[in-house]
Amino acid sequence: MDRSNPSKIKAVILDYGEVLCYPPTAQEMGRMGAPFGMDPIPFRKLWERDRLRYDRGDLSPEAYWSALAKDTGTQLTPEQVARLRQWDLEMWGHDNPAMVAWLRQLHSMGVKTGLLSNMPHEMVRYVRQQFTWLDQFDHLTFSAEVSLIKPDAAIYEHSLRGVGVAASEALFIDDKEPNVQGARAVGIRAIRFQSIEQLRSELRELGFPFLPADQ
Repeated sequence: MDRSNPSKIKAVILDYGEVLCYPPTAQEMGRMGAPFGMDPIPFRKLWERDRLRYDRGDLSPEAYWSALAKDTGTQLTPEQVARLRQWDLEMWGHDNPAMVAWLRQLHSMGVKTGLLSNMPHEMVRYVRQQFTWLDQFDHLTFSAEVSLIKPDAAIYEHSLRGVGVAASEALFIDDKEPNVQGARAVGIRAIRFQSIEQLRSELRELGFPFLPADQ
């Protein structure tokens, strides 16, 4: 992370999954894996395999779940597919109050805020319906809506245009290292999120004045 000139940061751009929301539990992944006869850890790997194509909007929900069924030799009923789609939404729907409170703090202090998330159309609709705090963002970039995914350079550039700052004036926070590296490749300072405590520490080292509260 580049620690020079923290005062130049005019915008904070946040990922959604596992940053603004908690990660899915093993129980939630296990529930989804059960129709495929899979335990949570191997199912998560299968779930992730075509996820970027789904997030970019290349696959419909039906095509995504059909591919998982084909890969595992599973026959899914329409009712099972409907349940899987709903469970998929619900397991990403547990927002992190501490991070949402920090988002509100940033917004209230005049820091520009952006959301930059790899997310399929169904999840975009769900998040828009569920969370009124989305109004704390100056700009929202969802992969399915722009047909781009992290870590493609173009999606970071789209987000920068949306919040109206140069790359050198932005700070990006994401839980995945490839996405963090993608941001750095276009000149954005970036932190990989692992915990509130770790984020506070790295922001303090950076000299950024607004820190998330202790949990």
